[in-house]
Amino acid sequence: MTYRFFTPARASAATGLTSEVYRQLRDEFLGPVPTFQALSAVPEVLAATWALMREALLAGEVSRVDRELVASAVSRANRCRFCVDAHVMLLHALGEHELAEVIARGEAPSEPRYAELAAWAEASRSPVAADWSSPHGPEVTGTLLAFHFVNRIVSALLDPDLLPGGLQRSAVVRSVGGRLYARTAREPKEAGRSLPLLGPGRAAPPGWAGDSPVGVAYASLKRAAMQGGELLGDVARQTVTATVRWEDGRYPARPAEWATDLIRDLPGTDRVGTRIALLAAFAPSAIRAGDVALWRLSHPDDADLVRLVAYGAITATDHVAQALSPAHL
Repeated sequence: MTYRFFTPARASAATGLTSEVYRQLRDEFLGPVPTFQALSAVPEVLAATWALMREALLAGEVSRVDRELVASAVSRANRCRFCVDAHVMLLHALGEHELAEVIARGEAPSEPRYAELAAWAEASRSPVAADWSSPHGPEVTGTLLAFHFVNRIVSALLDPDLLPGGLQRSAVVRSVGGRLYARTAREPKEAGRSLPLLGPGRAAPPGWAGDSPVGVAYASLKRAAMQGGELLGDVARQTVTATVRWEDGRYPARPAEWATDLIRDLPGTDRVGTRIALLAAFAPSAIRAGDVALWRLSHPDDADLVRLVAYGAITATDHVAQALSPAHL
């Protein structure tokens, strides 16, 4: 596994909030995996991302298989090969070998309930066009939102191969890898354990998921990731927000040219940052080393790149959250 634009500090060197997040990751997930290490440059975003994933995907009594299926299906809709492979492997870990391989092949599950759940998850990529909302509770809906965010972070900052040489694309490797994580994947997790990482006074605003742990975690992630917008001027932020709204998840046929057209009339100081944020929202794997090199001329720190990508990712994710049916807010 390699990083695209920078190499994070070693997990063993982590301190403070990052160290606490990594401790929970070791106890309850697969350790400080590259997704979370890539976010470690901005500990508040790291902690909130882990909290949302933990409270939505891992904790509570809702079927973990349902949630892993949603994670895989959303990742497929967002063209995040890394996340599809990782969560297909976790379906194997849960004993769902046939379902895992159906998802890996890009097919619809044969069981109607699973087929409906996968179709619902994939439709959320363009929620307005699909007239999408959620009949599901906070854990399943929160898993969907968590992976809209995580897919974009992963596709922007990590190379797509989970294992060297793309070994995870072998059905045998996926199955064996899943069995190695079976015990961890099947252990029940107590809800709310990650929330102290978010600091005192954290609460979900009235609306989606109420004051459930998932709602609190999503609200915290939205606050932390939206702060990356402060790296851009007002017109640039309005461009990102408006584009996310009117494009409604449409994947650009030629992302580089598409982004170039959108930033043409912006102030020169905001063009490259807006380009990166737009690509993070729509086609994050299309962010190139040249984009990042230009950005680093004025923002050399890894943290600012992570903040900018997180801003684009959460803007797209919140477009999906805003489409939730009022009956389920």
